[in-house]
Amino acid sequence: MNPNTQQSTGEHLLLIRGTHWNSSLSPAELQRIMTEFYGWVEGLQNSGILRHAQPLMEEGRLVTGAQALVTDGVFAESKEAIAGYFLLAVSSTDEAVTIAQACPILAHGAQIEVRPIADLCCPMADVKASQL
Repeated sequence: MNPNTQQSTGEHLLLIRGTHWNSSLSPAELQRIMTEFYGWVEGLQNSGILRHAQPLMEEGRLVTGAQALVTDGVFAESKEAIAGYFLLAVSSTDEAVTIAQACPILAHGAQIEVRPIADLCCPMADVKASQL
């Protein structure tokens, strides 16, 4: 696998990890933090870089293997479970990281994975590169 075969689309995905970061908060604390969080989201909207964002349901299935086996595999109680995503129109990972660092829920146990969006999946980019 050659990591240089993929090209960036100029977008980044922020994956919000941790579905129960709020479990130890009082209702008043949660309201305050969510007000801050939606202020952060509104700032992304107002800046014009937010393309899309959605929370994910705390359920799902995992499809694996050559037989395409389906199991209950998305465990909402896991701190690694993906709670939602933000698609941002920013071309640099450093800029996306800076934006992620400003997210108010980080201080309460949530994590954000920052990933650049590629033009092609790595195997297809390798195929195209080998045809040049």
